[in-house]
Amino acid sequence: MLPQNWAPPCGTECTTKYAALKHIPWRVFCKKGCDADGDTWEECVGECDEICYKDPVFKDRKWSAYIDRSPGHADYSEECFRACVSGCGFKFEVLKEIVDQTRPNRPPKAPPAEKTAPPPERATQSSEKNPSDVPGTSA
Repeated sequence: MLPQNWAPPCGTECTTKYAALKHIPWRVFCKKGCDADGDTWEECVGECDEICYKDPVFKDRKWSAYIDRSPGHADYSEECFRACVSGCGFKFEVLKEIVDQTRPNRPPKAPPAEKTAPPPERATQSSEKNPSDVPGTSA
């Protein structure tokens, strides 16, 4: 039995398409699209959306998105989504043109918030200290 027969055809397609060493992570995400549990193209793309973009792990706790295992940087998330959708396209025999036009089901990123003024400095006591107030030995 040859190694190419060990993997389903979709996984083999991902390995061939993302064969370069620098494409290894994208090959993995392509295979995740191939192995997605969804029974339809739309469900598969939805799973790619969940896999590739950070979401809060705990409901109503935005900070918990930092512990989500998906790629963090927006460019990496986009590459992950492209590779995953590529696997879905192969799995469901979707035309390349449709695969290339598929976009994540994410709201556009909000513009960066305006910077607010730094908090006011706390009032400090006089910097002059009486030498008798400072102990001569350490504790």
